[in-house]
Amino acid sequence: MRPPANLSSSDQIKKTKDVTFKSHIGPILLLGQIFLLNFLSRVILAPLLTTIERDLGVGHAEAGSLFLLISLGYFFSLLASGFVASRLMHYRTIILSACAIGLALVAISFSNSQLAVLLGLVLVGLSAGLYLPSGISTLTSLVAPSQWGKAIAIHELAPNLGFVLAPLISEALLKWFSWRGILGVMGMASIAAGMAFARFGKGGRFPGAAPNLASVHNILTRPAFWVMTILFSLAIAGSLGVYAMLPLYLVAERGLNQYSANILVALSRISGLGMAFLAGWATDRFGAKRIMAAVFLLTGSMTVLLSVAQAYWLVVIVFLQPMLAVCFFPAGFAALSCIGPSSSRNVAVSLAIPLAFLIGAGSIPTGVGIMADFGNFALGFVLVGGLILGGFLLTLPLQLPEEEECSAAFSAE
Repeated sequence: MRPPANLSSSDQIKKTKDVTFKSHIGPILLLGQIFLLNFLSRVILAPLLTTIERDLGVGHAEAGSLFLLISLGYFFSLLASGFVASRLMHYRTIILSACAIGLALVAISFSNSQLAVLLGLVLVGLSAGLYLPSGISTLTSLVAPSQWGKAIAIHELAPNLGFVLAPLISEALLKWFSWRGILGVMGMASIAAGMAFARFGKGGRFPGAAPNLASVHNILTRPAFWVMTILFSLAIAGSLGVYAMLPLYLVAERGLNQYSANILVALSRISGLGMAFLAGWATDRFGAKRIMAAVFLLTGSMTVLLSVAQAYWLVVIVFLQPMLAVCFFPAGFAALSCIGPSSSRNVAVSLAIPLAFLIGAGSIPTGVGIMADFGNFALGFVLVGGLILGGFLLTLPLQLPEEEECSAAFSAE
């Protein structure tokens, strides 16, 4: 069929792409729902840390190490996710992840010992780690590379919404449940989401590439991969790592009560919902490298200022820091998806994210907690901010494939 006479060839192509993208909004949103519950299972402890410290009788360092346990499970699961996806296909791996998270959280809710809680958190990480490589592979298989920024931005609404909902859910449910009961509620929701994807989900009906020696060597020999791994570590530190300890910091160091701290943190993350779309559009418009450089420069500065800001200015910085930090991920995943051939796209994700998550969401909160126990809570945020600022320098020499190369790989699939 010929394009209408009043439309140029480029206009017709753009219109076709827009129609194709809109037709996949439903499947993208369903993936986002599963990612939301996946993410909530890993951050719901942050607004509950003050309560958990009292219940378990632990200090700041032990509280921060709870995230390290989740990260350890997440680390090993992500490394193995390629093997699982190669046998189950991506969509079954997504279902398995959602249901297993739910069962682990429910098990924690019935636990009576501290050891059972710790083991349960490792299982949460092991279950959650299966999702991301399969989720990203499923998502990027639904739309063309020129639309990846927008699709990933929608997908990234999940963690940004999770940052907002975790404190609100915690404060709402603490009226009726203990912190263990809240985890049980989250577990049941995750199981329900997995069942919904089994019935209504689209995409992912293809196996992932197991990380064999050839595919792993192909990815690991690319300098851009190692730079992206470090950048993801710093980005996760600026987003999830800071978030994990911020409510406790506001209570222990700034004199807020738990309710006020959680509400402030929740409100500060609302901007991330819109910023994810803006970052996705900016990634498609200006390129991933430029967006990542700007994000690290600004996020690092705001993180340092968290340690010195007082009163009104503290509130301003608490709002600005996450607003900037979330902008990395649409650009970061778009860049990571262009490293290596399309057939091993999930391998790049499953190799880069484990270490990044272990450092950014595990070691960083634990380190900040240790410094807090030594009376240097604020200095912990200074050091984290300095590391993030270093990410700006790393982006400058970064070499990424041109969009045309990614488009050619997509067309060949």
